[in-house]
Parts: sequence; C-alpha cells; structure tokens
Amino acid sequence: MDTDLTIAELALRYWRFAKGYYVKNGEPTGWQTHIKLVLRLLTQPYGPTLAADFGPLALKAFRQRLIEAGHSRMYINKLAAIIPRMFKWAASEQLVPGAVYHDLRTVEGLRKGRCEAPDHAPVAPVSDFAAQATLPHLPAVVADMVRFQRLTGCRPAEVCILRPCDVDTSGEIWSYRPESHKTEHRGRERLIFVGPKAQDFLRPYLLREKTSYCFVPAESEKKRRAEVHMRRRTPLSCGNRPGTNRRGRPKRFPGDRYTTASYRRAIDRAVKLANRKGAQEAEARGEEPSAPLPLWSPNQLRHSAATEIRRRFGLEAAQVTLGHASADVSQIYAERDWSLAAEVMRKIG
Repeated sequence: MDTDLTIAELALRYWRFAKGYYVKNGEPTGWQTHIKLVLRLLTQPYGPTLAADFGPLALKAFRQRLIEAGHSRMYINKLAAIIPRMFKWAASEQLVPGAVYHDLRTVEGLRKGRCEAPDHAPVAPVSDFAAQATLPHLPAVVADMVRFQRLTGCRPAEVCILRPCDVDTSGEIWSYRPESHKTEHRGRERLIFVGPKAQDFLRPYLLREKTSYCFVPAESEKKRRAEVHMRRRTPLSCGNRPGTNRRGRPKRFPGDRYTTASYRRAIDRAVKLANRKGAQEAEARGEEPSAPLPLWSPNQLRHSAATEIRRRFGLEAAQVTLGHASADVSQIYAERDWSLAAEVMRKIG
C-alpha cells in the first residue's frame, strides 16, 4: 500500500480505470463526463493532500462548493457519490486503507427540504398541442421520430439507434429489441411493441440495409434542402444554384444517426421557429401574439405516453410497456407482461 499516494495521483489512476470501465458498445458512457468533472474539481483544492487523510469533512466541504455553485440537490448527490466510489476502487486495489472508504460512506446524501441546494421540478409530459404545433417546423425525419416515440413511449436513445434488423415485423403488432438500452447492464431485456399507427410512420424507414440506422441526419438534411428548393422563387439563372454556396471544408458532417443531443437540438430549433413565425403572423394581422410554445425535450414525449397509458390501462401496464426498472418481475410473469404491453400498443400505438 502506497502511504504517500496523493489525491492527484489517485485521481489519475482512477481516471485510467474509468476510461476502460465506463464504456458501452465501444463508446464512452455519460459517467465518464461526470467522473472527469468531479476529479477536476476535487484535485483543485485537494491535489497535494494524502489520499489516506481525505475524510468525511473534506467530502462535505467539496459538496458545499457544489451547493454554492448553484447545482441542484440530486445532481450534487450524483457527483458527490463518485468520490466514495473512487475510494472503494482504490481500497480494492490496495492503494488506500479500506477504512477511508467506510468513513466516507457515513456522509449521507442531501435530503429534500433540509439543505440549501434547490430541487428542479420533475420532468412533466409535453402537451399533445405543443408537440403537434412543433411538427410542421421539424425536418421530416425528426417529425417521424417524434411521432414514433410518442406512440410507443420508448426512450429518446432507443429511437435514435433503431435499425431494421432490430424490428420483428412478422406479427400484427411489431416488436423492437434495441441493440443497446439503459438497463442492459443489469441483465434486463427490453422489448418495445409497435402498434399499427407507429408502424405507418416506421415502415418507409425499414426499406434500407438491415444494419443501417433508420433515422439518418444526412437524409434529413437532404429532404430539408429539397423542400427549400421547391419553395424557391428566384429563377435558377439568378442567385445561387443548389449546392454552390456550401462550404468547401465544413467543420461538421451529418452523422449516420441522430444522437439524443442532436435530436433534442432539432426540437429546440423547431419550437423557437414556431414561436417566431407565430409572432410574425400575429403582427401581420394586427393581433396580439398567442402564448408561446414551451421548450420541450424528447424525454417528455415518453412521459406523455406513460401518462396516457397509466390513465387508460393502469400503472402496471405503464411500467411494463415503457420498460421501467420498477416493473422488473420474475421470469414466470414475463410472457404475461409482454402480452399486456402488446395489447396496449394494439389499442393506442
């Protein structure tokens, strides 16, 4: 055991471990971003401190800095929990005494209403009115992603990684098994049922290579440019011809699939565009503009689906259909649960 190991040295070793451990399908997970942030914030004041001397009071001081920075209570708890986890790993590698880890575990997470850190409002469903009003201003591909997610209640990431080879179209109700999902590391299986309405939106995207992604940004951009060209009023003999005003060396190229971030950005742009056009049209009519559409995220579509399913079919149906971890039941009931999810999609999806 290295009794002279400092926090800076421990952080470096843990980061090397984290880069190899927090990986999914060859890509770094979001935990790498959180760990990198925590290690940077931790080594600023405590870099020269001996790892064996880092205790509960130091952890509380670190947490207080996050509170003063204005972060939410749940986010602070999430970041602060990384430090004991690092010392747990270090103890298993015999880098620090195990007592350091056990002492850090005595620091409880921040409790709601008993700390200065604020609590963000829970994610609310997006109203169908707001979603429908946004659709005309979205690229055609993204609009179909929104429709598909609202009908099936799947996660944003599950929409982005959808491929023809993952969809079983042999039955009346299709089933989609994502190549990767949020809880697969816990050994849980994810099965998403696709009803007749969602099938209509998905069907054109299945006519491609089986292993390619259904929703492709390059195709979306191509359709958008074609629509702009169709609305063109300037004769081709005047102004720019299609493709002549593009950058020779663009910094970014459309990817082979949407990410959850690019999916959300597309919706943000569409909502802002809808509000801007709505205000301009109201001004042209000499009227007061109506209330602007709220900014909303793809995850709120999932909440909307959950709300409708729970209202119409009950809590168990919502848990099973959306694949919530709390619906993890024994293997004996898996077939019954999936039948229930399929029946839900038959009626609403």
